[in-house]
Amino acid sequence: MAKQPNILLITTDQQHYDTLGVANPRIRTPSLDRLAEEGVRFDRAYCCNPVCSPSRSSIITGLYPAWHGCWTIGVKLPEDVPTVGDEFQRHGYESILVGKAHFQPLASAPGSESIECQPILRDLDFWREFHGPWYGFNHVETARMHGHESHAGQHYALWLEEKGLANWKDYFQQWPPSDGDKYNGPHYLKDALTWDLPEELHHTHWVGERTVKNIEACANDGKPFFLWSSFFDPHPPYVIPEPWASMYDPADMPIGHLVEGEHDDMPPQFAKTQEESPDFSEYLEEGGNGLHGFHSHLHNEAELRRSMAYYYGMMSLIDQEVGRILDALDRLGIADNTLVLFTTDHGHFLGQHGLIAKGAFHYEDLLRIPMIARFPGRVPAGRVSSTLQTQIDFAPTFLDAAGIDVPGLMQGYSQLPVWSGEKPEVAREHVLVENRHNPTTVHLRTYVDQRYKLTVYRDKEYGELFDLKEDPRELHNRWNDPQYASVKSKLMHRFLQAEIQREPTRMPRIAGA
Repeated sequence: MAKQPNILLITTDQQHYDTLGVANPRIRTPSLDRLAEEGVRFDRAYCCNPVCSPSRSSIITGLYPAWHGCWTIGVKLPEDVPTVGDEFQRHGYESILVGKAHFQPLASAPGSESIECQPILRDLDFWREFHGPWYGFNHVETARMHGHESHAGQHYALWLEEKGLANWKDYFQQWPPSDGDKYNGPHYLKDALTWDLPEELHHTHWVGERTVKNIEACANDGKPFFLWSSFFDPHPPYVIPEPWASMYDPADMPIGHLVEGEHDDMPPQFAKTQEESPDFSEYLEEGGNGLHGFHSHLHNEAELRRSMAYYYGMMSLIDQEVGRILDALDRLGIADNTLVLFTTDHGHFLGQHGLIAKGAFHYEDLLRIPMIARFPGRVPAGRVSSTLQTQIDFAPTFLDAAGIDVPGLMQGYSQLPVWSGEKPEVAREHVLVENRHNPTTVHLRTYVDQRYKLTVYRDKEYGELFDLKEDPRELHNRWNDPQYASVKSKLMHRFLQAEIQREPTRMPRIAGA
């Protein structure tokens, strides 16, 4: 009987699709370049929601946010939703999460209880005892912050104390935070900082070290594993120690720009982002919860170049740890029996279209994601594929690679025949992206095929239609263009068909009545 393969998922947080050395010579990522040389790199991979919690929840459930229930950040993934980790455990696997989870909000309420909130985050006695089970993982080592944010704690803080840093709180913003510590909108740009935290104590190093330790434990016990190694960067704030903070010269950074007039035919919120003090009050939900991206995106070019240099440095540090993980697989003699998938939760803006960070702006910069798969003997080496890929297919593909039946509840399907090149004809014809940041005012969905992208807004007459072949920079919205009327009509029909087709079939029909 063939030995069960290991599944190693490595993710970053909010990584632009072109921040790989094999695709962008300005950035140094030798370990990821090696992974691409030994596997297949996909240049048309997409998230299924451009916000952290929904996309991460889709990765582990194989369900779209509208089905698994975590439809935006600040919403809990219900703990009764089946996950891919549950399936792996049922088949004898260790199911492990190391790093960022973000399945729950930074607040807790009856019926929506969260352990990813203060003051629990800093209750180290709780985290000393808690390692799961949680969302299908029987072993969890997690934390919540980005950079030096105030909600540091959990297993990362325990590790810092084990390393001798008893005063770890001094390296993070105070909690409760002061007004100056809140990260919202343009504050992202004002915080490209060199962190005095020693490199060997950075959370990127923690994720790498603990991933290797868990892989070693599984190898020593002879148990197959499904392990999610989840890095926190390069998500803002742009905070990183030396030598990574000085690795890239801001003057060399290829920041994006707004092209004059490109927002003229876009929905009104796009142009508002270029105002000094835009009024987005009509988009706010009851209770006043803010909306990602609905603020001024005007930025100082020098600050943006510095932010991008730090962003690149954050990626290069992650690459170092990815190299350590890959070396561990080689050292333990299990690389040939391990499917490795590298990707991120969603993309990022660094000036493209005049935008920063993220928001309900479905340009390629935010929706497309880097993606590399390596599976020796199953996935050919050194190939670049333009087949459409989406996070909703990750869980089914992992199960298929392990010879485990895919539950009918999952909405995605295995891409292993496509990754291996055995059946390229079954590649996806489209991907769908959801974004429901506010139930009534910011609710949109996007359909993407090999050439076109269509975005529909709930209860709105406006929308977006881009011809990605003729207009790859997405400068000309063809939604109201008479020359694209027939294209728009055909895409609307395809969009509706895609919505119907993605209904899951949890139980098969076994009788006439």
